[in-house]
Amino acid sequence: MLKNIPLYIGLRYTRAKRRNQFISFISAFSLFGMALGVMALIIVLSVMNGFDREMKERILSVVPHGFIDQAPFLDDWKILAAQVEAHPEVVAAAPYIASSAMVSYSGGFEAIELQGVLPDVESKVSIVDQKMVVGDMVALQPGEYGIVMGRLLASRLMLTPGDKVRVTSPEINMTPMGAFTRSRSFTLVGVFEAKAQVDSTLALIHLSDAQKFLRHQGAQGLHVKTTDLYVAARVMAELRQQLGADQYQVKDWSQTQGSLFQAVKMEKIVIGSLLMIIIAVAAFNIVSSLVLMVADKRSDIAVLRTMGVSARQVMGIFIVQGSAVGFFGTLIGAILGCLVALLLPSLMPFMESLLGLQVFDPEVYFISQLPSVLLWQDVVLICSVALLLSFVATLYPAYRAAQIEPAEALRYE
Repeated sequence: MLKNIPLYIGLRYTRAKRRNQFISFISAFSLFGMALGVMALIIVLSVMNGFDREMKERILSVVPHGFIDQAPFLDDWKILAAQVEAHPEVVAAAPYIASSAMVSYSGGFEAIELQGVLPDVESKVSIVDQKMVVGDMVALQPGEYGIVMGRLLASRLMLTPGDKVRVTSPEINMTPMGAFTRSRSFTLVGVFEAKAQVDSTLALIHLSDAQKFLRHQGAQGLHVKTTDLYVAARVMAELRQQLGADQYQVKDWSQTQGSLFQAVKMEKIVIGSLLMIIIAVAAFNIVSSLVLMVADKRSDIAVLRTMGVSARQVMGIFIVQGSAVGFFGTLIGAILGCLVALLLPSLMPFMESLLGLQVFDPEVYFISQLPSVLLWQDVVLICSVALLLSFVATLYPAYRAAQIEPAEALRYE
């Protein structure tokens, strides 16, 4: 029986009515704060996971998984493509030429990323041809100087198919008359919408037109698509060793787009750390409530000590009480947080229709609803940290309770 005293009395103190209502309020506030902190962390991290997934699915569906470049140019891209596609985890390889440029129409100017591609081959490594809202990628024919661009870019320039735009290269030509930039008229033959950042920056032309316009012999390099974007780094590293690091410059998407995803990851860590303060405050409230409880129960502790309860068991009583508050707060917060995170994508449209407002305008944002992806490892980590803080918060008050001398506590009773 004496062995179960800390558990029995600790749990009874948790649900017993206090003589001091202020202690009851602080205990309830601690439980509420713990639940709120855990719930908020689970929901916010699930939303950040959702944004990360949306970015990867949308941006990396358009951006190639890997790049293989050769300086000054790749003369026969078909030979290199055949070597690359021989790798078992490479789906396809397509030639390209890329350059920054300026596009103008009716007095409007926009900086763009200009890419020369072969439409039929590029469709094997990119899904731009599947995202066409107007026109078709096959309309990019050699010698006709057609151009395909993202919807947001075309919208800002107020373009419609058939309009002619002026594309200016950043390279400067020195002539007897002075220094001039190269520019040429292109006809808009298609508009794509990937619902990603490329909609506002990317423009595609035929590879042969890019060679003539940019004065580029052959291809700049290859776009590579792997069986899975998460193995791209390993596959491109293997290709680097196979092809020779000195002859080719080999990169994967994590090197070209990695800063964007690192920023999202860092934002997730920072927001998670800030919201962890809520759990820390709840843990401090547990300290406050237990310190007051020890002061309120001095005579009870003294009586228990005279009945043979050891100092270690007295310490265990208050550890059980404080840990129980933290446990139930964490449990409530975890259940509510998981429910909200799982139902959030369907709850947002309901709340928008109920309140008559639209949180994410598709004309402004690349998403139309709040994404949420619940990862169980996040839930386990949050709950573990919350329970650990709750346990640590009980140690000092429990130690104070164990130091109470029965004779001193009962002197004035």
